[in-house]
Amino acid sequence: MTPEERKIQNEQDFSAIRKTLAGEVDAFAFLQNKYKVRISALIRRMINNPDDVEDLAQETFIKAFKALPRFQFSYTFSAWIYRIASNNTIDFLRKKRFQMVSIDQPFGEDDSQYIDIKDEALTPEIELISSERKQILEKAISNLPENYRKIVQLRHQEELEYSEISARLDIPLGTVKAHLFRARKLLYEALKDQKEIIRQLG
Repeated sequence: MTPEERKIQNEQDFSAIRKTLAGEVDAFAFLQNKYKVRISALIRRMINNPDDVEDLAQETFIKAFKALPRFQFSYTFSAWIYRIASNNTIDFLRKKRFQMVSIDQPFGEDDSQYIDIKDEALTPEIELISSERKQILEKAISNLPENYRKIVQLRHQEELEYSEISARLDIPLGTVKAHLFRARKLLYEALKDQKEIIRQLG
């Protein structure tokens, strides 16, 4: 891409951003359609599960939309949203990470060292906070339209794949993805002041 072409691309992005900030919400669809393939490709290089890639791509655009008032026009939109996608995926991987070693097997040159496991049991105070957050999240989900609520429950509570949800509800796969995307936007709006709970939606 030539410098002139890159300049035109950036101006198109900036124009869509300004229109979105001015209240033309549909203008953001231009940016989503323009970058969704590239964002998905970026995430796919970090994780393998296609459904997780789809989820994280959707979350990237939702977070970008919410953060758009803080966008600085001294940066390109592409670099900005790539960073959001990358950070969101890294957070997802951190939550999914688990130890792949046996706690009963010695290691080290003399086979004399063992893994010391820290007691991760929740204190009563932490358990109470976790329970309260769960109740708030469940209440927000219960307030969703029924068709959205069912899909969110199947995806995030029963952890079904998109194809399994499609088969369970007897609806097209594209409808599952569209409804889940809209449901998440509604939940983000309902829980925008509950940052810790929002992280659970990842």
